[in-house]
Amino acid sequence: MKSKREIIELPKILPVRSRFRNTMAKYIIRRNSRCTSCGLCAELCPYEVHPRYDIYSRPIRPKDHKCLGFSCRENDFFCVKQCPEKALTLSLNPLLETLGDYRWTAEMLLGHWEMAETGDLPMVNLEYNLGNSGGGFDKIRFKLAHPKDYLDISDEKIDTSVQLNKRHDGRPNKTISIPCYGGGMSYGSTALAVMVGRARAAKRLNTFTCTGEGGYPLELLPYDDHVITQVATGLFGVREETLLFTPIIEFKYAQGAKPGLGGHLLGDKVTPEVAAMRETVVGNALFSPFPFHSVYSVEDHKKHVDWVKEINPRVLVSVKVSTPTDVDMVAVGSYYAGTHVVHLDGSYGGTGAAPDIAKKNIAMPIEYAIPKVHKFLMEEGVRDRVCLIASGGIRNAMDVAKAIALGADGAVIGTAELVAVECVRCGNCESGRGCARGIATTDPELGSMTTEEWVEQRIVNMYLAWRKQWCGLLRQYGLSSIRELVGRTDLLVHLDYLDEQERIKYRPAPREQLVI
Repeated sequence: MKSKREIIELPKILPVRSRFRNTMAKYIIRRNSRCTSCGLCAELCPYEVHPRYDIYSRPIRPKDHKCLGFSCRENDFFCVKQCPEKALTLSLNPLLETLGDYRWTAEMLLGHWEMAETGDLPMVNLEYNLGNSGGGFDKIRFKLAHPKDYLDISDEKIDTSVQLNKRHDGRPNKTISIPCYGGGMSYGSTALAVMVGRARAAKRLNTFTCTGEGGYPLELLPYDDHVITQVATGLFGVREETLLFTPIIEFKYAQGAKPGLGGHLLGDKVTPEVAAMRETVVGNALFSPFPFHSVYSVEDHKKHVDWVKEINPRVLVSVKVSTPTDVDMVAVGSYYAGTHVVHLDGSYGGTGAAPDIAKKNIAMPIEYAIPKVHKFLMEEGVRDRVCLIASGGIRNAMDVAKAIALGADGAVIGTAELVAVECVRCGNCESGRGCARGIATTDPELGSMTTEEWVEQRIVNMYLAWRKQWCGLLRQYGLSSIRELVGRTDLLVHLDYLDEQERIKYRPAPREQLVI
């Protein structure tokens, strides 16, 4: 039973509009010259797709992103059918063909933007749980639940917390309220407003965010109880005082997107402020070595762990590793070295600076690494004494749930938090002025496009919408806690191992190709 001090009140959902005038939408409603401005469409639509200044004014451009699309045909308020002048037409937005990629499809992006705006699951018919990659989590499904297993309890009574310190070693027992925390994005890789906004969101959600390997900006100090400090191989920005600020220190030994290559920050992003933080030269590209040249064994690793524990007596230690074939041995070695959290970073993870040859060909996919490590730790008898966290291409609430069912305790989220603040996945993260949306930039003019408050609320809203999905999923299987889902591979199916008839049950709906 949870103690009183562990019960965390979830933050409030506050609607946060897009920064841009014309929000991208799945459907387009067009109004032709036959429109007499009768106002019937505005009066009929309960979703405010057709706003007006007042009853006597000309109609404003429809809010396409709120339109239910072709599924609305069954409703009495379907505007296209009810318009007396036949002045409205409905079609799919052709821009969807240019947005997103195989892993982050256009509909997944639109779904996340909607969740970040409203804090709720999209009303529009969007496939935001599955991509089009043809592998990974897109091939894994939860089994269809039996109705008799349904647990009729409210979201408030479902426990989505994760315990980070299972060693019971006298150090703080850190518990986060959702099974996610923010991945490392360094000072220099993202705008400062984004970095601080992520920390503010972590505080409100009672979880964590991570500094990445670029040092600790003092603007994060008001939120220091919810900020993980990362110590990477280049030791950029690592100082004794910043190690004392933090409740968790993460050693980054490798990234799943580019194992064996270390970290990259290209010269465009090394501004005077970034150079001062990292104690380097303005405009020089920065490359972290691989690996720590002081660590070539478990014993060497233990010296690192003991070092930070001595500096900060209250700190928990996390170790971020990529997923080689012997990742299970790496994980158990990290446990015996004194680690509290083993963070597995799989190959699907994204960094704008990672070469494609590395991202697609080196590390093990995370859906293979998780059960491999989980099973080995079980066999070693230490699974209940270490927190296993997964990352690397975990894009949405269902991916998090699948990772947990495979054997992880929780997940680290990176790209999805940036998508919540309207990242379009253009792939220009490595350039100082390359991010047209002012997210992954060190340019002060572009960075001013976002504010800390706006970033904070968008991320909070997205996670609260995810929590609704987790609660709905757990209820289906008669579970009242996300911890009961850990290792439940019996609830999963892989499409490659089903016959054609069985596979049809799990196939997403075909894409609409209609114009009305």
